[in-house]
Amino acid sequence: MRDLVASYLGTILPTVCPVAPPGAQAYADQMTGYVMWGVLILLGIGVIVGLGAIVGGRVFSMPHASKGGIVSLTMMFIAGIAYMVVPPMVAGITGSGCV
Repeated sequence: MRDLVASYLGTILPTVCPVAPPGAQAYADQMTGYVMWGVLILLGIGVIVGLGAIVGGRVFSMPHASKGGIVSLTMMFIAGIAYMVVPPMVAGITGSGCV
């Protein structure tokens, strides 16, 4: 019964595919690129700061700084994995955009 209803609705309701206004897609792609490069730069800065905290904590006998650096590196590793996994996941969920 469900297939019959879906088939009937598919014939009477048109497929709606939202489209960006002419020329807007280039700006959307540019903003997406800026955001992704910004996140990548912040990940690099986080790794440098984490390594600096570990080295500084060891040199100046500050165990809390070393622990903070290790936590920072761990979080940067997790964020790097999310950086590679989340965008394709979102693209898979949203699909082609046709409703």
